Amino acid sequence: MTDGARAGRTASARGRRPGPTETREAILAEAREMFADKGYDGTSLRAIARAAGVDPALVHHFFGTKEGVFVEAMRFPVDPAVVLPHLLSQPHERLGESIVRTFLQVWDDPDRRAPILAMLRSAMTNERAAAMMREFVTSALLVRAEAAGAVSRLSIQAAVGQMIGVMILRYVLLVEPMASASEDELVALVAPTLQRYLD
Repeated sequence: MTDGARAGRTASARGRRPGPTETREAILAEAREMFADKGYDGTSLRAIARAAGVDPALVHHFFGTKEGVFVEAMRFPVDPAVVLPHLLSQPHERLGESIVRTFLQVWDDPDRRAPILAMLRSAMTNERAAAMMREFVTSALLVRAEAAGAVSRLSIQAAVGQMIGVMILRYVLLVEPMASASEDELVALVAPTLQRYLD
């Protein structure tokens, strides 16, 4: 944030006290800028709080963890803290099917698909954006899944890579018949391949 913007914020702070919504949005604005500038690993809750001029406990109150701040700030459409436990609670022999259905449910919603596409486009053309996404995916998804003892990191990467390719063909390039295939058709086609990676 520029010195002028910070001065403006300080000046406005002398007026009426900002409410919870304004404070929350100020935290997200600082977090968004910090993640873009320093990457996921280089950003801490304490640093976000300091930049937003609030107590770190307030950031924790609003978002819980750095991962929670990232999900909100970057409009990431999936919260790993919610999705991963659900996936890992499935019988191992149905893990491939669960992953396919989860991807389809997320990407089928235009509002959830848009931020994913924006991040992928940024990551393909900007090394900072690529590093941020790499750090987040590694920390929030791959390490956590591996630590749960479900599958190896390479297996997870292979499964996710396969699904991103399918999603781009279906929702971005609109390649037929992939684009109009039903969910059950795609599960029957793709899930066995993912299951082989995960086994």
